[in-house]
Parts: sequence; structure tokens; C-alpha cells
Amino acid sequence: MSQMNGSLQLEQALLFTFLEVSPDCQFREQLQSYRESLKRQQVTLYQASDDDELQTDGNRSGHFQNGELEEAPTNEEVIRIIAAQLAEIGDQLNKEIQGRVVEDLVQHFRNETLSREDIALHMSRTVKELLRSIPLDMSQEKTMLVLAMVLTKKVVNRVPSLLQRVCNATVNYMNQQFHEDIARMLGE
Repeated sequence: MSQMNGSLQLEQALLFTFLEVSPDCQFREQLQSYRESLKRQQVTLYQASDDDELQTDGNRSGHFQNGELEEAPTNEEVIRIIAAQLAEIGDQLNKEIQGRVVEDLVQHFRNETLSREDIALHMSRTVKELLRSIPLDMSQEKTMLVLAMVLTKKVVNRVPSLLQRVCNATVNYMNQQFHEDIARMLGE
């Protein structure tokens, strides 16, 4: 996720907040450290792309104000509330996910030869397979979104060293499959 664009920021904010508010998340420190490194990386990317030209209003071009990167306007409180609601749903779905499913995902994420597409495809198949065994009392898309985030938490709880790879894959999966749903949920 070396290039963070505005559309991935929603997914990343929702996933990271979901993980932070989940009661059984065992890697909060690593998550916070990773989140901070992504912010530093994002600042560096924006600084490198800032051509420093003066605009007609006398300000410099780019996305900085007072020397700090301006983040895409997201309402952190709305994200926190929705993430907490999804985490509650996730706690209920958590019971439906068997250990072998998590172990299978761990093996896929550990396989360095698999491409991002292969991992995303496997994640999608796993979510769809789980969906068939879970009674739906909400939309299919919302259930799949929560399942993807719960699987992320379970895999990283099992193998914390996979944090970056799993989060990157999940954010990309969420963006490809649920971006419109997430934007609608967050009122974007």
C-alpha cells in the first residue's frame, strides 16, 4: 500500500478502527505503529509530489497546511461509531469461523509467491464460503465486509508478523468489493 489514495483511506480508516475497537484484538500496539508508519509514508509521498508552485492566491500548491498533511475529510467519530457497530456484529460472526479456515488463510498469507490478486481471490472465496454457512439478518454485502474484517483480526491475532500483508490485502479487497457500500455507510 505504498500509494495511498483517497478511495483507500475510507477502507483503511474503517478497518483500522474496527480492529482497534474489537475487544479481542491482540495486536493494538503493532497496529498503531503500522498506522503511524503509513501516515509518515503518505506525508513523504505528498511532499515528493508537491511541485511547490505558488497559486494565484499566494499559497503553495499541494496538500499541506501549517506544515502538516491535510487528510481527506473523514468524520472520525462516524467511523468510530460504525466500526464499533460492525465489531459487535463481528463478535457474533466470530463464533461461526472455524480454526481451519483461519489456518488456511494464514498459510496463504505466509506464501510469499502468491500475488496480491491471488490473495484477494482466496480471501473472496473464503468470505463467500463462510457466507453460505451463516444465517443472514443483514445485507449480504455488510455481512461479507464484516467477515473480511473479522478474518483479518483472526489471522493477525494468530500470526502478528503478517499484519502489514493482511491489512494491505483486506483494504484492497474492501475497496474492490465494498467501496460504494462503505461510502454510503459513512455518509461520504
